[in-house]
Amino acid sequence: MNTRIIFMGTPAFAARVLEGLCRSGYNVVACFAQPDKPAGRKLHLVEPAVKQSAQSLGIPVYQPASIRGQEAEELMTSLAPDLIVTAAYGKILPANILKVPQFGCLNVHGSLLPQYRGAAPVQWAIYNGEEKTGVTIMRMDEGMDTGDIVAVAEMPISLDTNAAMLMDELSVLGTELLLNTLPDYLEGKIVPVPQNHSLATYAPPITKEQGRIDWSLTSMQIHNQIRAFSIWPAAYTTYKGRMLKVHCSYVESDQCKILCDYRSHVADPKPGTILCAHKDVLAVACGQGVLCLSCIQPESCRRMFSEECAHNYTVSEVFGEE
Repeated sequence: MNTRIIFMGTPAFAARVLEGLCRSGYNVVACFAQPDKPAGRKLHLVEPAVKQSAQSLGIPVYQPASIRGQEAEELMTSLAPDLIVTAAYGKILPANILKVPQFGCLNVHGSLLPQYRGAAPVQWAIYNGEEKTGVTIMRMDEGMDTGDIVAVAEMPISLDTNAAMLMDELSVLGTELLLNTLPDYLEGKIVPVPQNHSLATYAPPITKEQGRIDWSLTSMQIHNQIRAFSIWPAAYTTYKGRMLKVHCSYVESDQCKILCDYRSHVADPKPGTILCAHKDVLAVACGQGVLCLSCIQPESCRRMFSEECAHNYTVSEVFGEE
């Protein structure tokens, strides 16, 4: 296919889209990704997933610190793209870049726009307990995910799906949707539809503090928080003054049994109280309901399943107290 495409993206979600384009024979002439970033305790520079994929495919990679200004525009113009495709690139493209390709700029966004515009649509959809999400192909304008809609595909969100899993599923769905949409779009057979801006909701960047568990919330709200922040920062609490990350959980269906067993020994538990800590069950009282922690990570330790470590915790002690 002769259409010259510049691809812009950064994480694994975007890498799958890039690979799908190339696998389908599209002519990706260049790839733009965010600069390498330090990670881990030793702060070694880590290449973004898109850069790694592009290099393995033999595609030139550019990692400008800024996409604004005359220098970026001149670089884009010199590459002579017919179309720019973005997926989780991490920056809004300015007007001078948007006008470069004749077919405009298409973005593969991980939500059902106008819901969850912004940096973290997958995480906030899970956090808010949404039962479905999807992918939107949008023709970009100067706003934050405000452009006209080209195509949409939906999918359900199950209660045991975390952000990493959903991101992977959406990358597959988004790749399929893009590849099914591009032929008609390039032939002018698709008329993009304006978004209903009055229905817009937002998905701002996540902060580390948002991972802190408030045990006074309901068990389902906390379960959603744990699923939503599985990639970063991970939901966390404290135990005996030390941090404890919670990677996986489930809402106990037989909550009455656990509460009755506990109440036979102690009065009504406060939120965060350990109700059960034996065999494979580590159950905690919430503001409403009981949450079972199935995979945790004590400070300076590896991840452990509850059957490995539940016996290390004491019934009646309280998570979250300093």
